[in-house]
Amino acid sequence: MCGFAGFFRNGWNGDREAVIRDMADRIRHRGPDQDDYYVDDTIAMGFRRLSIIDLEGGSQPIRNEDGTKVLTFNGEIYNFRELRVELLDAGHVFKTGTDSEVLLHGYEQWGEDLLQRLRGMFAFVIWDSREQKLFGARDIFGIKPFYYYQHNGDFFYGSEIKSFLAHPNFVKELNEERLPEYLCYEYVPDEETMFRHVYKLLGGHCFTYQNGKLSIRPYNEIQYHIDEKPTLEEWEKRITDTFAESVRAHKIADVEVGCFLSSGVDSSYVVKEVSKTADGVKTFSVGYAEEKYSELPYAQDFSKAVGVPNISNKVSADDFFGAASIIQYYLDEPMPNPSEIPLYFLAQNAAKYVKVVLSGEGADELFGGYPMYLAGMHFDHYAHRVPRALRRAAGAAASKLPAFKGKNFLVRGGMEPYQRYMRSNYVFTRTNVNRYLKKDYHPKDPVDYVKPYFDKVRDLDEPTQLQYVDIHVWMLYDILQKADRMSMANSLELRVPFLDKRMLALATQIPSRYRVHGDVTKVALRGAAIKQIPERTANKKKLGFPVPLNDWLRQDKYYAMVKEAFESDVAATYFNQEAILRLLDGHKAGENHMQPIWSIYSFLLWYDEFFVKR
Repeated sequence: MCGFAGFFRNGWNGDREAVIRDMADRIRHRGPDQDDYYVDDTIAMGFRRLSIIDLEGGSQPIRNEDGTKVLTFNGEIYNFRELRVELLDAGHVFKTGTDSEVLLHGYEQWGEDLLQRLRGMFAFVIWDSREQKLFGARDIFGIKPFYYYQHNGDFFYGSEIKSFLAHPNFVKELNEERLPEYLCYEYVPDEETMFRHVYKLLGGHCFTYQNGKLSIRPYNEIQYHIDEKPTLEEWEKRITDTFAESVRAHKIADVEVGCFLSSGVDSSYVVKEVSKTADGVKTFSVGYAEEKYSELPYAQDFSKAVGVPNISNKVSADDFFGAASIIQYYLDEPMPNPSEIPLYFLAQNAAKYVKVVLSGEGADELFGGYPMYLAGMHFDHYAHRVPRALRRAAGAAASKLPAFKGKNFLVRGGMEPYQRYMRSNYVFTRTNVNRYLKKDYHPKDPVDYVKPYFDKVRDLDEPTQLQYVDIHVWMLYDILQKADRMSMANSLELRVPFLDKRMLALATQIPSRYRVHGDVTKVALRGAAIKQIPERTANKKKLGFPVPLNDWLRQDKYYAMVKEAFESDVAATYFNQEAILRLLDGHKAGENHMQPIWSIYSFLLWYDEFFVKR
């Protein structure tokens, strides 16, 4: 695990070694154990290492036998040992026992076809000095980050945007036209970021940069091949076997591996599986003094039941608000998901004991864990029973009537699946976002960003469509973003055994009725888990990552902190201050505006970190 950064000379004749060192130092938290660099007449490459595998011999940038190819890599390749055997048989000479070197020789042997052979989480670049070509890729889910900056002939890349701040040619500009999308989604839902000319390489994509030209293409497409033949019991058995093997692969390390543990089925299943082959595996949980929001009692009871130690910490309101600003810096892009803050403190505590943790991210998206998938099932049934024209007519008529039971279902049932996708208008909506902004940016309809994903799977049932879109949008831009940044902010590697190539291949075959049915989510996964963990844990309803922020924002101390930001000159530049202050006062008076308030406040904290302090 590490962080990397690099840039091309492109006619710039400054002190490239000093700049690449500064760029790497900006992301030192990703790899505090070691740093190293490669600089030639064309490119500068920097590396920060967190030592996990081959502790003595895993330095990067790493070169091939004749020194013509150079690699920097962030992540873990879980099948590197099998690939290494193939490459040794093909005549390649290895200097280390790392997975990094397998990538380098694998690229020599198979070229871009290497990507089809990899099982892991990764972002990497390989510089070919003979062809003067840079090749890079990001794993199929986008677990590990990759950013690039392209402007005025410059091309920089790195694990985090903040590394670009060190380059004298970086033009730091707010991409303010994307404010409406940020406010609706709580992230920018495409390749762009809130920095102008800075982009994300999407999951499952690779690129080449040669002769000043950037070429990007997908190398992996997630496809569903539903198999109706196996019974529910057979799917449960397949999940049990495949997940056990995935956990074994994700435990590969030359350091101690721990686990995050909440009160839910996903992390509990991970812990139980790890505990089978690792005596006394340390588990880590976080909670609050406010017991109604705290998952600690559940996590502690479970850890006792399976016989593993649990190390927990509690987050106070002062902790929460005190860390909110620096967390926006670590995130690189503004993100108002309140759960990122307890996750930060959870990772901070775990890093005192271990360098690697396993976590349960991805289970909901792959196996059907969100309540919205249940709603999608009902809408799907409705669509099969009532012709589209009648549904539209019923929805249009219902929208004009006073409130009645079932009105919302009829109105939304008259829409297409992409139009009722709740994450498009997750915080603000298209109809209200402009009243809180200083300018009208004439934004696209938020649903336009997800419609292409829905179109790709239009022939599948609605729960499956929703899962597919969540994997490509919500999981990529929110769940995995905060998981990577909050763990790496504390120099902790987080691994996600549900987000494994083999788990994906299995999940995309399971019929939707074994994912969501009746009022039960993750049907097959729960069935597999119930054979491993206590039934009350396996069947526990999803809590998410509860935070008492709703209550805290009504307390004078924290209300005043947010109000001060809302009254600032920066807030006056981008927001309708009267409207946002009315939101804040309404919440204090008992209305519920927690999410929109926190979205605006998070943006202001982020702006302060990147455009005022730095």
